[in-house]
Amino acid sequence: MNESYSKRLWLLKEAHESLITRPNHAIHSGNGIFERYQHPVLTNEHAPLEWRYDFNPATNPWLMERIGINCTLNSGAIKWDGKYLLMVRVEGNDRKSFFAIAESPNGVDNFRFRDYPLQLPDTDPSETNVYDMRLTAHEDGWVYGIFCSESLDPDAAPGDLSSAVAKAGIIRTKDLKNWERLPNLISPSQQRNVVLHPEFVEGKYALYTRPQDSFIDAGNGGGIGWALIDDITHAEIKEETIINHRHYHTIKETKNGEGPHPIKTPKGWLHLAHGVRACAAGLRYVLYLYMTSLEDPTKVIAEPGGYLLAPMGEERIGDVSNVLFSNGWIADDGGTVYIYYASSDTRMHVATSTVNRLVDYCFHTPADGFRSASSVGEICKLVKKNKEYSGQKSARLESLV
Repeated sequence: MNESYSKRLWLLKEAHESLITRPNHAIHSGNGIFERYQHPVLTNEHAPLEWRYDFNPATNPWLMERIGINCTLNSGAIKWDGKYLLMVRVEGNDRKSFFAIAESPNGVDNFRFRDYPLQLPDTDPSETNVYDMRLTAHEDGWVYGIFCSESLDPDAAPGDLSSAVAKAGIIRTKDLKNWERLPNLISPSQQRNVVLHPEFVEGKYALYTRPQDSFIDAGNGGGIGWALIDDITHAEIKEETIINHRHYHTIKETKNGEGPHPIKTPKGWLHLAHGVRACAAGLRYVLYLYMTSLEDPTKVIAEPGGYLLAPMGEERIGDVSNVLFSNGWIADDGGTVYIYYASSDTRMHVATSTVNRLVDYCFHTPADGFRSASSVGEICKLVKKNKEYSGQKSARLESLV
């Protein structure tokens, strides 16, 4: 091992450790709903050096990177043994995605990957790519992961190497180390956005779905679906109901899908979802909230108009620009909510809020009226309310003089 090799190795390890241990500070938002953070929580540079470099100078004398990591994105999340865990979608330079768990002591920085990525049981020879896993600690005692299993469309025309088929893969564990793979979800339509509800409903497992006519286009798929499953070990959708619809000229005109599983609150189930619309720059993905009834999780009881989070600043730039996507959040016992989201299919971020703030936002932000006139009307109502309050406040002050 020569001196230049040793120096380069030292510099690599120093820079990597400095990145992982870099403090992350909240940037207080002017909207009062949530706080963004100064730095991404995970980037491609957070990937362990042992995944990327051969450290044997005899076989890698120039200390070249042997396996490139392109991005870290779309991560499931869970609190486990006092740590904040992300089930990260890691994409290599070869465009193949895989899963790896990163752990943090506080949920906002110091995320460190486990030594090895997850080696899924390889049960489907046609499966080419896997990604976007949602984690759900279910009341049956298992932690489930549902993810997209992608394959080349067997009915694609000769030479068409872009048509794909999406299925929902299912795994489960008791310790987040040893994983059992169950058969893929059987569905009459393509499914690459499936989320498991954390509780039994009518004695059955419940799924949030996104039925699509094709891999990319929703087609006649109306939005976020709901299906009850008799047996999770042989899951099959027999009946599907749309509970959160798409609408013309909204943030979810083109597509919408459930993010992570909903959070149970005293006032209802709190949902985080993504909405997609088309624009001149392509598809724009944003995040929004809605709430459903505790007694009937299919009944929407509140849905603020517009988005909660949209890409801003450097978040707008990346492999697939102008995109925010989330499939993981954690609600702490103290009420803090950690929202983990990817920007432009490139890097992972966190935003924090509280259950109380997010529920208040849902119930007191006007719903989308689907017309410009309705939007103006809501602003005018708020202005009038504020003027009346200012007048009442002035009158009270004058009475005290």
